[in-house]
Amino acid sequence: MIEIVLASTNPHKVEEINAIANKFGVNFVQVKEGFNPFENGTTFEENSIIKAKEASKLMQTYALADDTGLCVDALDGRPGIYSARYAKTQEEKIQKLLNELNDIPTSKRTARFVCTIVLTDKDGNVVHKTIGICEGSIAPSPYGNGGFGYDPLFLVDGLNKTMAEMSAEEKNTLSHRAKALIPMIEWIKSNLG
Repeated sequence: MIEIVLASTNPHKVEEINAIANKFGVNFVQVKEGFNPFENGTTFEENSIIKAKEASKLMQTYALADDTGLCVDALDGRPGIYSARYAKTQEEKIQKLLNELNDIPTSKRTARFVCTIVLTDKDGNVVHKTIGICEGSIAPSPYGNGGFGYDPLFLVDGLNKTMAEMSAEEKNTLSHRAKALIPMIEWIKSNLG
């Protein structure tokens, strides 16, 4: 099994990524203590690069980082790159988003989850990058118990359910992260295996 450092301290993210990656013979391990990148990029890609470079230099090996966010059309793409910092807690993020969309009709609540993934070598050079997008809209209230973040509000196009209501199999195929991760894993297998 190929082992790659994941530039994240979020155990949910490590678990979610490994649920997909392990099937392909790739395993991601959480970055060690001392990982504290300053995410000052203006795009998902820039923030991914910042995180991957820091993890590579800290661990002296290949590192993978993703930057993911929810982009709501009626809010000019917000929360976007600030999705994780939109409010302090998950409940506050959801409530803030619903408050901002209070006067927006359902038909105008289109949104997408975007995930940009970057792989760097031990010197911090970018060796590959991918992007995944999942189109949908924002529900009037939270539904489902799965996932984390904005998943209970995000209605996936064509499924008529939120990401929090999706099965693990559906999410590991249709989510923005899966759409970016699977091509990245295939590249890793072909080039680093």
